[in-house]
Amino acid sequence: MTLRLHDTASRSIREFVPLSPGRCGIYLCGPTVQSAPHIGHLRSAVNYDVLRRWLTRSGYAVTFVQNVTDIDDKILAKAGSLEWWALAYTNERAFADAYATLGCQPPTIAPRATGHVPEMIELMHTLIERGHAYAADGDVYFDVVSYPEYGALSGQRLDHVQGDGTDEHCKRDPRDFALWKSRKPEEPATASWPTPWGPGRPGWHLECSAMAGRYLGETFDIHGGGLDLVFPHHENEIAQSKAAGFGFANYWVHHALLNLGPEKMSKSIGNVIDLPHVLGLVRAVDLRYYLATPHYRSTIDYSEESLLEAAVGYRRIENFVERAVERVGAGETSLSPAFVNALDDDLSTPAAIASVHEAVRAGNAALATGDDAAVRSALAEVRGGLEVFGLDPSQWTAHDGASEDLRSVVDSLVAVALEQRQAARARKDFGAADGIRDQLKDAGIVVEDTPAGPRWSL
Repeated sequence: MTLRLHDTASRSIREFVPLSPGRCGIYLCGPTVQSAPHIGHLRSAVNYDVLRRWLTRSGYAVTFVQNVTDIDDKILAKAGSLEWWALAYTNERAFADAYATLGCQPPTIAPRATGHVPEMIELMHTLIERGHAYAADGDVYFDVVSYPEYGALSGQRLDHVQGDGTDEHCKRDPRDFALWKSRKPEEPATASWPTPWGPGRPGWHLECSAMAGRYLGETFDIHGGGLDLVFPHHENEIAQSKAAGFGFANYWVHHALLNLGPEKMSKSIGNVIDLPHVLGLVRAVDLRYYLATPHYRSTIDYSEESLLEAAVGYRRIENFVERAVERVGAGETSLSPAFVNALDDDLSTPAAIASVHEAVRAGNAALATGDDAAVRSALAEVRGGLEVFGLDPSQWTAHDGASEDLRSVVDSLVAVALEQRQAARARKDFGAADGIRDQLKDAGIVVEDTPAGPRWSL
């Protein structure tokens, strides 16, 4: 089986055929940096990081573009006494740090909207010349009626589309959307750029078309984002890009959202859980496991109970890897046919992680019987699968030096208790030995007696 992905545009699962053999270009709608990230944003980052890792493991050279929207109505509104660009940059760094904390590979390029105004002006010129856009009082609008295929991505019928209620006195049709917004008197001069139509700033939709074209070309392989972006953002991207004569994206891959209660997690609603809060409950690797293992097109209903259950599930895998490495060494990695088939089938992460857990069960049975060859085989499959998920414990040990330092301290303290336990068993004081084991268990430390001596785990 070759990789197949659900394409929103065709409403079907299609075999992935890249434009250039062995290469793949991906554009992912990145953050609008008016505030710090919440874990809903991080679901997007983790999902596409897994897709990227799988494409790379499958032999593709991936160019991964994830933009930063650093000029926007919301950014200007939230800046207050700060310079808008200072607020945007602070939050941009917060997003980058959060992605790194969850083990996401940095994008090939993370272009800022403010750095690509010349490309946007060129695109507007093209659209005006082709009769798909017009200038009005310093603004530039896309003429929706001029593009007959408008609504094809989302399934929206044009006669059912309503305008956004802004600047309708300037528009030919209330449904037309802004490509360029003229500078308002109350807005800072630093938030505008000169154009043939007057000073102003770009519209959100125009930014992504210009940046995708700049780094991936007029036609590229995959455009990603959340389901909440299908309309109007991605619909408008397609309209302005194809009206300009671009092929644009061959595949549209959308992930479902992370909900808190009945609503999606959203800064505008105010129902958000930030990363520091979650990291007070679980480790970063546990959160990555929680976000990566559901299918990308399945909604996650966030709860602390489900988060903690996911952490327990990952630690079962982690515990096997630690025990197996102690016994047979790290060795090489491999992928089971079940794992490969699962991820090739529209990135079916639940089935893929189930195959990893199955290998863990087989490996634990082999550890119990002393079958080192079977342990080695299971370990190779487990670590191979975890690498694709970005969850290999050895990589997280290097990633999280502070946690490793703490573990070495705990290891030394537990070693003292285990020596006392061994001494109690040697003098046949089994009550004292059991008491030490129970005290460790109450502290969250499980002791296992093995032929090589006692070992502990959380």
